[in-house]
Amino acid sequence: MTDRYGAFAASALGRRLTGALGLPQPVELRRHAPGEPVLHGSVLVLGAGPAAADARTLLASWGLEVADAPREGARLAGVVACFDDAAAPGDLGETVLQIGGALRSLGASSRVVTVSVDPEAAAEPAVRAARQGVQGLTRSLAQEMRRGGTANGIVLGEGVPLTAPGAAGALAFLLSGRSAYVSGQFLPVTTRDGATPADAARPLAGKVAVVTGAARGIGAAIVRTLARDGAAVVGVDVPAAGESLAAVVNEVGGTALALDITAPEAGARILEHCRARHGRMDVVVHNAGITRDRMLANMDAARWDSVIAVNTASQLAMNEAFLADDARDVTGEGLRIIGLASISGIAGNRGQTNYAASKAGVIGLTAASAPALAARGGTINAVAPGFIETEMTAKIPLATREVGRRLNSLQQGGLPQDVAEAVAWFASDAAGGTNGATLRVCGQSKLGA
Repeated sequence: MTDRYGAFAASALGRRLTGALGLPQPVELRRHAPGEPVLHGSVLVLGAGPAAADARTLLASWGLEVADAPREGARLAGVVACFDDAAAPGDLGETVLQIGGALRSLGASSRVVTVSVDPEAAAEPAVRAARQGVQGLTRSLAQEMRRGGTANGIVLGEGVPLTAPGAAGALAFLLSGRSAYVSGQFLPVTTRDGATPADAARPLAGKVAVVTGAARGIGAAIVRTLARDGAAVVGVDVPAAGESLAAVVNEVGGTALALDITAPEAGARILEHCRARHGRMDVVVHNAGITRDRMLANMDAARWDSVIAVNTASQLAMNEAFLADDARDVTGEGLRIIGLASISGIAGNRGQTNYAASKAGVIGLTAASAPALAARGGTINAVAPGFIETEMTAKIPLATREVGRRLNSLQQGGLPQDVAEAVAWFASDAAGGTNGATLRVCGQSKLGA
């Protein structure tokens, strides 16, 4: 779907007019391309605690130039600001003001990543206040970023260093083009688990990934991205979408399974397909979902029940099958499950009580299922998209569509690829330290901010 306003605003005439009128000026975002470095340019590292030293080590190992202070006339690609040693609110000021002094040196599509420690792990009020303060300042900074820049945070569990594989993986993700439409968000890294992929360009090599709702839109983008990253992909969709599904999976050399995911035997059939065709199943992406929008006063049981059945109950039933003892020969250890939630499940949305309930349910089941996955050496996380340019959003009335596009810090809609990149990261071993989390891919939408 073409963003005609965005294309106009990017033209020379459009920049002059939109600037004069104070209108949104969205810019083309830097997105990931295979083989490109994490960042193009130098990264300023701030802070005096252990995380700052770890950040310098990691960035240098990735071939990036590390700066300790802005240089006159030089452009920065990013800032990593470490607050892991903050013990009181007054400890934040020096590093925060250094960030402020560096903002004018940031180039287009720049990245600011803050590093802090979990506030809920702090018993002392002053320590918790400082740690919570980092989250407030990061979200506010994200709204001040310009020219496609983003600001996000990593929240470390007590005793988890930034050099832990899951923390290092989170830092690489947030600095890279994979997180183009993620801003004002936090990735919790609660354990030292995870691993650095042997091949950075193909972090899913040797893995088998199942994607439901794979025939079109975001599902098709997920299939292509997981395959690009090295996975063998099984695409699942309803029989009526068989032709589209076959086209998508054939494109990447995957296999297709026509299946109604609400059927009682859906989980068993997916397991059997993976057992027979691939011998294993390492990743499951619960992407399939439907909408049946009505104002609650006009809602009927059929609309309500069908949305809950597809969007939430099917995930619960399939996860139960995947975690059963008799599935271990297929799922083994280290199964990664990623569910698709929505910002509607966080903020709510007029006319979508059923959809919002179903997507909030995905967030809840994800958090509650985390211990069971951890016991198996795996993880479960969710991705909550905001306004994404799809066939579905193309049908929204123009005025409503434009509000959806602009009502975020990046002033534009995201692409299916943006959601797929977050899913692919959660599917990788580099995300092994994050479990039970929901990451919003919404450009820092003002809805539920």
